[in-house]
Amino acid sequence: MKSFSFCNLRAGVLIGTAAALMALHAPAFAQQMPGTTMMKAGATSGDMMIERSKILAEPGVFGVFTMFKLRPDWDKAPAAERESAAAELTKLIEAHKNNVLVDVYLTRGLKSQYDYFFRVHAYELDKAQTFMREFRATTLGRHSDVAETQIGITKALNYITKDKSPGLNAGLTSASYTAPAPRYVVSVPVKKDAAWWNMSVDERLALMEEHTAPTLAYLVNVKRKLYHSTGIDDIDFITYFETDDLTAFQNLMISLASVKENKHHVRWGDPTTLGTIHTPEKVVQALSE
Repeated sequence: MKSFSFCNLRAGVLIGTAAALMALHAPAFAQQMPGTTMMKAGATSGDMMIERSKILAEPGVFGVFTMFKLRPDWDKAPAAERESAAAELTKLIEAHKNNVLVDVYLTRGLKSQYDYFFRVHAYELDKAQTFMREFRATTLGRHSDVAETQIGITKALNYITKDKSPGLNAGLTSASYTAPAPRYVVSVPVKKDAAWWNMSVDERLALMEEHTAPTLAYLVNVKRKLYHSTGIDDIDFITYFETDDLTAFQNLMISLASVKENKHHVRWGDPTTLGTIHTPEKVVQALSE
């Protein structure tokens, strides 16, 4: 697994507090989805299967997060219909494996606003749109309502680079996740104020360095990834985390909330999405119980 720095943020503007974390470990999270797909650099979508570790590490990749709430009629549907929904979703994911990488997470029991959510990666945004549109025609999709949708794109590192901040860059790039396989996923949308965007690059860099330093200790037990959303959504960033230790994750977030950069957040969470990591089949099976 390749380690990414969160401040460097595989994206231009590090998203402060939660952003720094996300500066991306660009984890492969291979345990979530069986059936890794492959797509060579420069290949057009549809030429070959998407490679999971590659698409999760590259810049210029779209991420679509869609949260769903099951309708009351789902629990009243015949058991056979609900049980077949898992195979139906697996078949749909297989049909789109050349165009999108799909992860599904279980939030029922942890969130009241929704029961599960998708994270879909694609080199072309319309491919993710097509997948999600076709999902709505499936058994599970027809019994679900969209509660929230967030869209972002990955970008190249910007702030904590070898040139701009060599010391912190060395700490970020040398660390790797060594904890047990993550069981939990957390997604945190972030929006900055106008004052942040009107700062000079050097001013933002200084705040991001302050923001990054206390987070280095958590690189071993929290994976993170950053998506940039300014202009294509009503937020500026989506910060995505995986961990097996929610106490460590909470301490990480407290450290990020305690720096000056946090004063420039007009939205941090709202909603914060907490779920558990399973294969898509297991998520649907859990929702069918």
